[in-house]
Amino acid sequence: QVQLVESGGGSVQAGGSLRLSCAASGYGYTSYCMGWFRQAPGKEREGVAAIDNNGSTRYADSVKGRFTISKDYAKNTVYLEMNSLKPEDTAMYYCAADILFHGGNWYVSDFGYWGQGTQVAVSS
Repeated sequence: QVQLVESGGGSVQAGGSLRLSCAASGYGYTSYCMGWFRQAPGKEREGVAAIDNNGSTRYADSVKGRFTISKDYAKNTVYLEMNSLKPEDTAMYYCAADILFHGGNWYVSDFGYWGQGTQVAVSS
C-alpha cells in the first residue's frame, strides 16, 4: 500500500521561506513521478511542481524561480523548497505519486496516490 506523508507546512510572512517534505513508502515502481499540488479555498487543485525518477522537473509558471522540487532517493522523500512566498501561495499543499506516463505527469488525473495535505499560510 502506497503511503505519502507530508510535513513542513506553516505560517510565514510574505517574502519568507518554507520547505515541504513528502515521505513515500510502499511504492514499488521503478519508473514514477511525484508531484506537489495545491488547493486554495474555492479553487481547483493545481499542479505546482513535479519530478520523475530520472530527475526531470516541471513547474507551474506562477512558482518558477521561487520553488524548487528535489528528491532524496535514499530516504524516498520529495521536497518542495519555497522561497519568496506570496500571499497567493496560501493553500493546502498535497503530495502525489504514480507511475511515469509517456510525456510526463502533471494533471490531477495523472496521479493516483495522494497524501493528506499540509497547510501553508502566507500573510502580507
